[in-house]
Amino acid sequence: MADLSNLRPARGATKKPMRVGRGIGARKSKTAGRGDKGQLSRTGRRRRPGFEGGQMPLHRRLPKRGFTNIFRQEYAIVNVEALNAFAAGERVTPEALRARGLVHRPLPVKVLGDGELKTRLAVSAHAFSASAKQKIEKAGGSVEQLSLATPKAEAAGA
Repeated sequence: MADLSNLRPARGATKKPMRVGRGIGARKSKTAGRGDKGQLSRTGRRRRPGFEGGQMPLHRRLPKRGFTNIFRQEYAIVNVEALNAFAAGERVTPEALRARGLVHRPLPVKVLGDGELKTRLAVSAHAFSASAKQKIEKAGGSVEQLSLATPKAEAAGA
């Protein structure tokens, strides 16, 4: 009876690997199936990635596209719905959001307008979407936009 403790491949399904370069009597001796001379017959031979035999490689034939904006400002994002975790009348700051685990990365905080806010809060963040501002004020809360003092700007000013 077959069970998991005695599984094995069917007879003839596996073969032992050919031992090359072990003498004339053992087959595959002398050049060990590598042909005669040249780079391909040597050990340690390896062509660089993308090498196409001297032809201009594909990654050099195609044009470069796009760029990376060095002035891009990244934000840690919080949706309005997540602010329901705070009690009514409470002050919501980036530090309070980190303490509650709503923001993980040490980035400026941006509040987006997904979901509904059920409590009145005073929210302080570095940026707000228009819909987030509208929903916070509709719930009777207030919005305070913090300044974006980046380490690059501070170093340039000093």
